Amino acid sequence: MQGLAASLLAEPPCRGWLPTRRPNSSRRGASGSSRASAAALGGSSGGSGGAKPSQQQHKQRQHAQTLPATWQQQLGSASRRGAAALAAAALAAAAVLTPPLAAPPAAEAVTQEQLLFLEAWRAVDRAYVDKKFNGQNWFKVREDALKKTPLGNRQETHDAIRALLASLGDPFTRFLAPDQYNALRRSTQGAVTGVGVEVSFKSAGSGAALTVIAPAPGGPAERAGIRPGDEIFAIDGQPTSSLSLYAAGNLLQGPEGSEVVLTVKPGNGGGPPRDVRVQRQPIAFNPVDWALCGSSGNLAPADPDSKLGYIRIATFSKQTAEKVRTALTELQQGGAQRLVLDVRNNGGGLFPAGVEVGRMLLDRGDIVLIADSDGVRDIYSAEGGAIEPKAPLVVLTNRGTASASEVLAGALKDNKRAQVAGETSFGKGLIQTLVELSDGSAVAITVAKYQTPAGIDINKIGIAPTIPIEPTRLADVPLSGEAFCRFASTDAAPKLF
Repeated sequence: MQGLAASLLAEPPCRGWLPTRRPNSSRRGASGSSRASAAALGGSSGGSGGAKPSQQQHKQRQHAQTLPATWQQQLGSASRRGAAALAAAALAAAAVLTPPLAAPPAAEAVTQEQLLFLEAWRAVDRAYVDKKFNGQNWFKVREDALKKTPLGNRQETHDAIRALLASLGDPFTRFLAPDQYNALRRSTQGAVTGVGVEVSFKSAGSGAALTVIAPAPGGPAERAGIRPGDEIFAIDGQPTSSLSLYAAGNLLQGPEGSEVVLTVKPGNGGGPPRDVRVQRQPIAFNPVDWALCGSSGNLAPADPDSKLGYIRIATFSKQTAEKVRTALTELQQGGAQRLVLDVRNNGGGLFPAGVEVGRMLLDRGDIVLIADSDGVRDIYSAEGGAIEPKAPLVVLTNRGTASASEVLAGALKDNKRAQVAGETSFGKGLIQTLVELSDGSAVAITVAKYQTPAGIDINKIGIAPTIPIEPTRLADVPLSGEAFCRFASTDAAPKLF
């Protein structure tokens, strides 16, 4: 889904989509495509505290099987009269020696707060990518929390769920309070109001830097000079190292026209932190922009007069695949002889949309591998229906290229369908799913990892360019169709073809 990140915000790049867990899910049909279905939580419980019997328990069970037959069976082999005598004696002895049985204690009721906590625990147990749970016995974590953690009211329960998820050491597995979850859902449906920047923590733990993945094109943050890779140290004086991702997102949002002061350190070592005053505004994304350039100019010096098609994908939303389909068709009909696909500052979005765009440009080959702790379990492949499988193609990437856009760039690169030009991408190769809880809150859970068709783990590594472009020079390349076409004829245009 296009989350808070893609609109503004603080949702990390990649609102992922989890194929249903099932055996042999990487099987392909006649078309060679994966038959995986859409996201579903399922599967058996995992963790180191599972149901397998211990060696001691196994010995105890073996010993029990060798014990003599029960007293009923022994009596059955005796005479009826002897059995009656034995039974009478046993009952008499019991009456004399056994005190009256006390009533069993009443079962302790499970509270609504405990049930809510268990909902979150169970969602992670079923779906989390790491079945070692960061080296923890997940069942013991549950029992310890229920015994030792205050769960007397809703705030305490939410805090307990946050602590539970934090124990996994994964910044992308996190809790969303009801207002945060509602804001996330609203952001997938239209514009939100904020500074227009997508951010993420590149590592887990306290003190991690809040890093800018991508500013919204033309948004307040970009106009204020904030660039991909910059680090936000504070929001209105509050250190981001002490904030969760969604707490930071909430501070970046606010009423239209209100101002926020961001303490920003340039990501390229360009100087000390500085305060940047930014006015919040409605942020709306046009997911796809395209243009037919009358000439390739200096981008293709061997054939400068040939027509070039430019497609900019800002995010992967519900509309992206259809808009790219329209763009490719129009550019093809207009006579474009080569294509530039620009996914700079694209922080991801809907994973299926990235796969669909890949299928428009690839006739055969794998697009992405989905792996969990058990290895690769799903493969998404081309289906033979590409719109433009042959025209020379270059993909533009930078440090703001993340998640689904990295999947697309990696697929085109590994299948030798395209050159990748620019900078190494962000390195966000994790897939999350959102699980709504009964009180309207939700947990975002990392459920799998992306791998390129060559088996390269994208996470924290990224997609390396085959045509490196120096960052300051890359920043001069426009992010809109008409401006890009004008730029192609200038001396500043890098050679791409």
